[in-house]
Amino acid sequence: MSARVEIYTTDFCGYCTRAKALLASKGVEVIEIRAGSDPEKRREMIQRSQGGMTFPQVFINGRPVGGSDDIHDLDRNGKLDPLLAEPAAA
Repeated sequence: MSARVEIYTTDFCGYCTRAKALLASKGVEVIEIRAGSDPEKRREMIQRSQGGMTFPQVFINGRPVGGSDDIHDLDRNGKLDPLLAEPAAA
């Protein structure tokens, strides 16, 4: 798996922990952006996710794919692995 995966997180967030655990189980190296107490990072997250205000927000190769429930749904439907296998943009 070689996609660039970024996740915006906040402290004490069970959904963030769950999303990171799923990605770790796939052997994915994740870039974690701690945005919970950083208003600038939170604004960046909302803008990049096109309005996503909840934590976490996950991006694969720069594309917003949603939060924890969304990536678990992608995984259940066999759509997460192909996204993670896409080469990272240079």
